[in-house]
Amino acid sequence: MGFDQPTPIQELAIPVILKGKDLIACAQTGTGKTAAFILPVLHKIAQSGSSKLNTLILAPTRELAIQIDQQIQGFAYFVGISSIPIYGGGDGIIWEQQKKALESGAELVVATPGRLIALLAGGKMDLSSLQHLILDEADRMMDMGFSDDILKIVNYLPKDRQTILFSATMPPKIRQFSMKILQNPEEITLAVGKTAEGVTQSMYSVYDEQKEELVRQILSQKNYEAVIIFASTKEKVKALYKVLRKDFDVQAFHSDLEQIEREKIMADFKNRQVKILIGTDIISRGIDVVGIELVINFDTPGDPEDYVHRVGRTARADKEGEAITFVNPKDQRKFERIEQLIGMKVPQVQLPESLGKGPEIHISKSSKSEGKEQFSKKKKTKKKPSGPRPNQADDVKKQASASSPATPKPSTEQSTPKESTPSRFGQRRNVIDD
Repeated sequence: MGFDQPTPIQELAIPVILKGKDLIACAQTGTGKTAAFILPVLHKIAQSGSSKLNTLILAPTRELAIQIDQQIQGFAYFVGISSIPIYGGGDGIIWEQQKKALESGAELVVATPGRLIALLAGGKMDLSSLQHLILDEADRMMDMGFSDDILKIVNYLPKDRQTILFSATMPPKIRQFSMKILQNPEEITLAVGKTAEGVTQSMYSVYDEQKEELVRQILSQKNYEAVIIFASTKEKVKALYKVLRKDFDVQAFHSDLEQIEREKIMADFKNRQVKILIGTDIISRGIDVVGIELVINFDTPGDPEDYVHRVGRTARADKEGEAITFVNPKDQRKFERIEQLIGMKVPQVQLPESLGKGPEIHISKSSKSEGKEQFSKKKKTKKKPSGPRPNQADDVKKQASASSPATPKPSTEQSTPKESTPSRFGQRRNVIDD
């Protein structure tokens, strides 16, 4: 398949999985996490010679479940191992097909939690032979409220199993949840909250009424072959689609579409029959399309981790790409938190003269002392009190980047920041490198 060398997450995770140890693995999107857990599991199944259900993989969205199943088919083509995707959103015919596929048997099942619970409740699955439970995009599943569903599923599984948790970010809630289902796990953490090195990032300070024309001008600069535009709601996705379809080869991707429509749009995008895809964060994960040249954040994502996943759609597999974010006045604080998470200042690009001026960017006193530009709604900032303030985070999680697969242990201890003043951003929801 053209794999010459393992990526860092593959090099570190594969030996741990082959040893049968539970694992928490955290690495930025686009680094080959799927192969990191699929390849060693396929190796173990091939060695065992068993044809019983061996591995259950849970994914947050149907798109990601389908993608993982397709990758398994590619990896397992010559070893006679089969997989079944189980997901909702289809009609009664798809439901019956999934049940029949389970009855016929497969070594791996890739499922979304909701549909899997329905099958388990109906007594359609025998999980007694299961040896591996893999949670992919665990942070996304937590965000979507699947934690209780996952715990229900775990109750159906044998206790003597290997549990593997993969995630692109590692907020405290993921670490706490992992302790409920993993036993003495090893931990691998690579560049948590960082974007891929091949991504060129920039931002525009804009008013909402300037966004549509700015998108037009950006898309007109060159003949892009693959672009994803992220909007905050499906209503905005539909509205922007109506505007852009007159001049560009574009499709809208949102939850109101039937499953068969979503699959066709995604297939057309992968085959370059559709060049521009507009969607919500539903496509920020679970889309493994090599060669996406440009990602545009039409709206600034509300969660810093979502920015990492959106930007991670480009510059995959060591390719290069570009990510542009539109920041309006009300989203300025959101973008501050994004820059804090990714550990860099995103360069601002001036608006084209035809669009007029955008909102001004101000530099707060604290940012000047650090040599960093920051957004602020107020031009002046009050002097910080000398003592600690309530409801402020004095600590950040310290993550040690794994340099070898040798028994790194999970740590929930907090380290004291280098500066004694409390964080200006309040209680941190995410984990960053120190």
